[in-house]
Amino acid sequence: MNTPQHHIGSGFGAHTTAAEVLRGIDLTGKLAVLTGGYSGIGLEATRALAGAGAQVVVPARRPEAARAAVEGLENVEVDELDLGDLDSVRAFAERFLASGRAIDMIIGNAGVMACPETRVGPGWEAQFATNHLGHFALVNRLWPALADGARVVSVSSGGHRRSPIRWDDIQFENGYDKWEAYGQAKTANVLFAVKLDRLAKASGVRAFALHPGGILTPLQRHLPKEEMVAFGWIDEDGKPVNDSFKTPEQGASTEVWAATSPQLDGAGGVYCEDCDIAEPNDDPEVPGGVRGYAVDPEQATRLWQLSADLTGVNAFAAAS
Repeated sequence: MNTPQHHIGSGFGAHTTAAEVLRGIDLTGKLAVLTGGYSGIGLEATRALAGAGAQVVVPARRPEAARAAVEGLENVEVDELDLGDLDSVRAFAERFLASGRAIDMIIGNAGVMACPETRVGPGWEAQFATNHLGHFALVNRLWPALADGARVVSVSSGGHRRSPIRWDDIQFENGYDKWEAYGQAKTANVLFAVKLDRLAKASGVRAFALHPGGILTPLQRHLPKEEMVAFGWIDEDGKPVNDSFKTPEQGASTEVWAATSPQLDGAGGVYCEDCDIAEPNDDPEVPGGVRGYAVDPEQATRLWQLSADLTGVNAFAAAS
């Protein structure tokens, strides 16, 4: 039975922190792989998970910067991984599998937002390639290590409302729009969780996608100040003016909740926000919720096959 895409009344909310989500939860003996776990909300998720006793592996494109960021945190280790380079993804996965350890949580937290037009690999649009294809390949390559009861958490965004999958021009070969490209990549993050959950739940592994909320972090590094001022995010001095922004500790809470909460036992394949399952919402005038195209199982199947063809990796080739 599929999990309904509706609130469950978790008791948490937009201002809940990652530490509050984990209160009373002992993660001793658990292992998490957390991409981007050394910056922004990823660092706060690493801090919270490690603080609850989990061993946290932080794959990083800049491992030296990552080691400096997590210095002093117990139970945290750093390895090298560039999600925009499938050879790097393969090498990291091979190193991890060789360790013989089991994974209880994979959180695909790393990402790029609204960058200038950039091509990676064989000419792929960088946001789709990094945010989606890199994580797709990573999870499929790490599949043999996932423990029974493991969860895979795909950090999407409310930005998925900016674009469905552009089946006629996924790689933006006919004109680039940075926000539409971001929206497509974030929709892909949700569809990935939808299909992965259907494929993996028979093995005891469940998948979730989520919107962490609006948080000012290094994710905005590609946005000029003038654009953020025009959006009403910051003032001319660079200070936040929008009181709807979360702190990084609050922004990390939903991914930590999705990865650990006993409230989600037996559930999967849904999009979450504010530490609860989100409601469906196709009304552009109403904030929040998830678009129907982002949780559509047929679109999820189509994207899975395309992603497998592009990356050459599919741990479920016989079943998908």
